[in-house]
Amino acid sequence: MHKIDPNRTDLIEEFDAKPDGPHSHELALALNRLRIGPLKERFIVVCTKPRREWAVARMPLERGQPLDFIEGAVFDNADDASRKVFRLRWHAVTGQEVA
Repeated sequence: MHKIDPNRTDLIEEFDAKPDGPHSHELALALNRLRIGPLKERFIVVCTKPRREWAVARMPLERGQPLDFIEGAVFDNADDASRKVFRLRWHAVTGQEVA
């Protein structure tokens, strides 16, 4: 599995600039790790009001249980919600907080 160097802040900047891509090869590898790697806490973007509101939630550990919405993580555009999820996943994988 691809190991993410927590000092690669250039990857964070690249994602922030274009959350939907296209992404460089290095960022694509990091995103694959963040998206499909084994994580205890899986964070996702949920559209709560079509084309108007997106929220960040934690997936339950057991299928069929309710989502756990993250307090204060509600956005008026999908890109900002994606940036928040990226940061939460980055922290979960690397242990490094991203501002």
